[in-house]
Amino acid sequence: MTTSAVDRRIRSLRQPKPHVDPYSALGSLLEDERRPDGKIEQALTVFLAGAECPFTCSFCDLWRLTIDGPTTPGALTTQLEKVLDQLAGPLPDRLKIYNASNFFDQRAVPPADLDGIATLAAGFGAVTVESHANTIGPRTLSFARRIQARLEVAVGLETIHPVAAAQLNKRLELTRFDSAASFLADNGIDLRVFVLLGAPYVPADESIEWTVRTVEYAVRRGASVVSIIPVRGGNGELERLQALGHFNPPTLSQLEAAVDASSQYRSAVVTADLWDVERLPACPSCRSDRIERMRLMNLTGHLEPPIACTMCAEP
Repeated sequence: MTTSAVDRRIRSLRQPKPHVDPYSALGSLLEDERRPDGKIEQALTVFLAGAECPFTCSFCDLWRLTIDGPTTPGALTTQLEKVLDQLAGPLPDRLKIYNASNFFDQRAVPPADLDGIATLAAGFGAVTVESHANTIGPRTLSFARRIQARLEVAVGLETIHPVAAAQLNKRLELTRFDSAASFLADNGIDLRVFVLLGAPYVPADESIEWTVRTVEYAVRRGASVVSIIPVRGGNGELERLQALGHFNPPTLSQLEAAVDASSQYRSAVVTADLWDVERLPACPSCRSDRIERMRLMNLTGHLEPPIACTMCAEP
């Protein structure tokens, strides 16, 4: 992919990357997840270290967790094998492989590794990988046929706000997202979607509305799971946009309101991404209660009673 002037500006504002060992996974997480049929799955998420995504989105912070240059063949299978060797007891229901890039980009996941990853995934009932919509195609179908499990692909839709979507530097047209969603559905592959709360160029007073509208867009195109992710600052570009008045960091109450409003869509699981949620601005008196409320809603799908707080203006 050709590097643009916008790419170079975004990259120039970043802090140096920390050292990443290309043969050791960045970490793993075992947690319960709800599916659209109400079943609670145990999911193992493995964060693999590999090549950086080439799309250079303005909001991205995942570049910190990548290596310089392409992923070395065999490195990903080595990382995954080490994590799986440490598991005790029966395998979880789902294996989620997140590589801070695009699973179907050959620079990030060498073709030689696909058979090894498929072998290591044997025994799981379902496998989730992440990909930009532009890289979904024949390699996706080939991998789905290699594994014994049902495949799910996590795709960043981010926002359907027309101005914001054009400014994210994601190089994603809605028509391309639609065709990728249709391709997955036609081939029996599940779709998980990431939606942003607080996307740059979305006015603060419209942030919740556009997040919910984007959730609806994803659900109508067959998403089985939609995760609402608050935009996290710290990559340099977001601070530049904030200084220009184009970015308003989202708050905990906005995340809570977006999840509440999205609970109307019952055909899909809509959750709040609670990774680093402590960074979101919030009332210190009710912060923990609100986080726990969203955690419960993520797991049960039930709209929990609102939190009453005498120390802030929230309901």
